Amino acid sequence: MKKIGIAVNQTKHSAIDVTRKLVQFLEAKSVTVFVDRAAAEKIDRPDIALDILEFQDKVDLVFVLGGDGTLLGVARQLANTSLPILGINLGHLGFLSEAEPEDLPAAVERVLRGDYHLEKRMMLEASIIRNGQILHKDIALNDVGIAKGSFGRMITLSVYVDDMYVDKYSGDGLIISTPTGSTAYSLSCGGPIVSPHTNVILVTPICPHTLNSRPFIIQKDQEIKVEVSAPHNDMGVTIDGQVGYKVEANDLIVVRKSLHSTTLVKWKERGFFDVLRQKLHGSD
Repeated sequence: MKKIGIAVNQTKHSAIDVTRKLVQFLEAKSVTVFVDRAAAEKIDRPDIALDILEFQDKVDLVFVLGGDGTLLGVARQLANTSLPILGINLGHLGFLSEAEPEDLPAAVERVLRGDYHLEKRMMLEASIIRNGQILHKDIALNDVGIAKGSFGRMITLSVYVDDMYVDKYSGDGLIISTPTGSTAYSLSCGGPIVSPHTNVILVTPICPHTLNSRPFIIQKDQEIKVEVSAPHNDMGVTIDGQVGYKVEANDLIVVRKSLHSTTLVKWKERGFFDVLRQKLHGSD
């Protein structure tokens, strides 16, 4: 492992200091380092600046400095590559991160000697269709949300799985998530926690207006179609809570497993439920 890229969320406290230290650690180990262009300028190293999309042909692994949101964004940008991603948590919970800033020297050593394993995480592909035409297509690592706007009234969503009618959901919307996203927005809406090693798709209603509306899980290769109905157009589709698209009544949202996946660097001794227990309940 001789070429490593670093993607940085500069809005995080101490992000630039941590970037500078990480570059020093890596270069001291004779590693070729590239840093996303904006952060490279901040540490006065224009000689190692690259756009994140250029990492594909230049590096073997990517360190992401930030929180889960930062990693989600980088994962979408690099989705058509097989580059492994190691998250360094500068955020809060950090479900997707594997190291903390104080662990940098140890994390570098582990990566360089190959003391880790790789986890493939499934992604979703979402298409927004109006009058038979695809308006937008995007991919998500966590989830695809279909919801009313801040001041919009209730919306109704008719859900089909493999063209078979499931049910009609009235309320604030619907979350379609991967197992990786099961600990994110879906969890806060009452969805189940699902091991990321289980490749399934979760469907979780958001504040449903009926008591019999419950989350459900389908196989990874099944396709979900959602028909939108509402007396207003204050609605949207969100991708990982970061990218948004306006939708209108009678639009169709189609969600399926993406052909792309995200590869995460994980320590061998840390299991999913160890991380879950630590992040949600502390270290007890």
